[in-house]
Amino acid sequence: MRPYVAVVGAGEATTEEQRTAEGVGRLLAEAGAVLVCGGLGGVMEAACRGAKRAGGTTLGILPGPERAAANEHVDIAVATGMGEMRNALVARSADALIAVGGEFGTLSEIALALKAGKPVVALGSWELERRDEPVRAIVRASSPEDAVTRALAARGLP
Repeated sequence: MRPYVAVVGAGEATTEEQRTAEGVGRLLAEAGAVLVCGGLGGVMEAACRGAKRAGGTTLGILPGPERAAANEHVDIAVATGMGEMRNALVARSADALIAVGGEFGTLSEIALALKAGKPVVALGSWELERRDEPVRAIVRASSPEDAVTRALAARGLP
């Protein structure tokens, strides 16, 4: 079975975050993974664009009730009508999660993935702290290649 890897990040991402996400999407497709995301713009769209350009498959789990809201690079759009609660579906649908930058929605996806025991790899994303001590649950990556390698290896995926 093909690995499913979520790529999460801000819907309004910087140019650098979009470039990074596109590279992650391309590398995931080249590795044979299905890219899972929230299906909208910013990091999600850039990751899907990278995956599609490399011949990959993309799954967008949308917050609203209309599949037509998905970005143009989503192959399979799931319209949940659940708003931000769809973040749990993104996190649970994937074998691993890669966070590129991100806002509070990204933080919720990171937390939900960690709670579900899924590996989380970060590229310029959130750092966690509890009682003034760093939480080392998130794996830091230095590049799209490093992030994809770490995400796939963390779950024993090809």
